[in-house]
Amino acid sequence: MSAASHTVSGMDEWMRQPLPLFQRPGWVDVIGVFDLETTGVAVASDRIVTAHVGLLDATGAVIRAQDWLADPGIDIPDAAADIHGVTTVHARTHGRPARDVVAEVVEALRSMLDAGVPVVAYNAAYDFSLLHHEAVRHGIPCLEAPSPVIDPLVMDKRYDRYRRGKRTLAVVAEHYAVRLDDAHEAAADAVAAGRVAQALAERFAPWLPPTAHELHTRQIGWARAQAESLTEYFIGIGRLDPDDRIDGTWPVR
Repeated sequence: MSAASHTVSGMDEWMRQPLPLFQRPGWVDVIGVFDLETTGVAVASDRIVTAHVGLLDATGAVIRAQDWLADPGIDIPDAAADIHGVTTVHARTHGRPARDVVAEVVEALRSMLDAGVPVVAYNAAYDFSLLHHEAVRHGIPCLEAPSPVIDPLVMDKRYDRYRRGKRTLAVVAEHYAVRLDDAHEAAADAVAAGRVAQALAERFAPWLPPTAHELHTRQIGWARAQAESLTEYFIGIGRLDPDDRIDGTWPVR
């Protein structure tokens, strides 16, 4: 092994060592968390089924939580119900009107963001985009350029870009020793995503921007670059046509 290789390897190992709590950026002390479970993955046309918005303290403990079950107004496909466990019958029987749910979720997030509390969402461009389109559908004032948003998926890809394997929330949570017992349940996913963000902040503190707002700004560029890299990879393996592109707009597309 060359001296250069040894140095790079040593740096990689150092970056993976947990840092003391006091060295983490200040935004981890109180964070919002947000997650949706939906009828599908098309942000412009699919609908909210369940939602969670909460607050975590510096230790990752839940200090506030609110959950919603909506009647989405359309059938929930079996494939989606198999993932999150909510059937069309259950949603129609127990869910609240979709417009009311969307309005309350938007307002809960707006209150946090207006107070300067960063909101964590794993793969934030999905949740915030789908919420945006739902708000437009129901004539509800949208979150305009929501910020600061923190996306553990974008951060993990940035700071540990060469790690092999999937980057689903369940896999990434396990990698950072964050417990996730009920994957694809909105509250469990939201809380786990928040704790993963805190774990990332602890592990990569020396390389993180000092404020949540600066981190938000950098994630816009990171997400765009990651989408461009994934586009080239998919074109290379024949999964995308050369003229196709993955949309890297973040956090709302």
